[in-house]
Amino acid sequence: MARKIFVAASGQNIGKTTISVSLLHLAQKKYGRVGFMKPLGPKPTVLRGIPVDTDAALMAQVFDLTKDLRYMSPVVVYPETSRQAIDGQLNLPELADRIMTSYAELEKHCDFIVIEGSGHPGVGSVLNLSNARIAKMLDAPVLMLSGGGVGNVIDTLAMNTALFKLEGADVRGVLVNKLFTEKRDTMLDYLTRAFVGQPFSVLGGFDYKPVLANPSLGRVARLLDLPLHGNRREVKRIIHHVQIGAASTQRVTEMLRDTSLLLVTSSRDELLVTIANLYQMPEFHPQIAGLIISGQAPVSGITQRIVDRSNIPYLRTNQTTTELYKLITEDVSKLTAKDTEKLALIRSLADERLDFDAIDEHFAQ
Repeated sequence: MARKIFVAASGQNIGKTTISVSLLHLAQKKYGRVGFMKPLGPKPTVLRGIPVDTDAALMAQVFDLTKDLRYMSPVVVYPETSRQAIDGQLNLPELADRIMTSYAELEKHCDFIVIEGSGHPGVGSVLNLSNARIAKMLDAPVLMLSGGGVGNVIDTLAMNTALFKLEGADVRGVLVNKLFTEKRDTMLDYLTRAFVGQPFSVLGGFDYKPVLANPSLGRVARLLDLPLHGNRREVKRIIHHVQIGAASTQRVTEMLRDTSLLLVTSSRDELLVTIANLYQMPEFHPQIAGLIISGQAPVSGITQRIVDRSNIPYLRTNQTTTELYKLITEDVSKLTAKDTEKLALIRSLADERLDFDAIDEHFAQ
């Protein structure tokens, strides 16, 4: 039988996919034959003609698992799925059988399988397929991810582990993720003492890295469905700040922060020319990641020539800066196979921070 870990989390955007990538990376070095499953996939996409969850598509491409694609995402959830379940239009036992059958197929040729949950532990309950129920169905020991802090982690885990206990699932480890480096040792010490006597161990995850949390310029282009003009070699550059160029030109330049994406309306000729010129200066290049030029009015001919000559990366759209700011800042940057720099960093952090042999042994007991 394959060794397996069910990666759950106390909430969304805590790092399940990052940790799943890390575990697969480390397991592949030890075992070679690894597998991945996202039993319940709430973010549908299509890869090689097969409907799958985006995380399953990512793992299939990054770890060369496309031969198993039809087993990696057995239940894909669409916006109408919840209503169909309540209306009695879905065969819920058949969905559970589909998960069990897919896992059995993966286990035939895998030595180590990472099973990634969806959202918080209760996601999928409308289908009788919560994270906790699936973990129990697959008899998979659970690695529960949590964010940083002390009181918040204790309170959150008390609520979330209760569902796993109710289903009889085995929560064997709690991994505290996105820790602040300067507080890491203190937080882990307090949490280890707070959970003395609990049936799970407290493990340290990754320190908080803005590069993992923030989008690339290419990600923003894909989000807005716009072509990237100018220096396309910057497509993988990570954006740490999004700034609306609404103030005076001098004030906007004074407020520049590291790796900023500036949203500027097409009528702001002076500001567009200034930013384009600053982009060419070595001391400002680290601060300016690119431009989004918004608005209905055309950019004046001379301004457009200056922008193009500067080779600054930019996107052009008719949307307003307010709409753009909301879209970009509310988007959670999910990993894709194109995020090669982020994936390389995750592998490096996994090698540095995670003791895979210890985790493997602990979850194999």
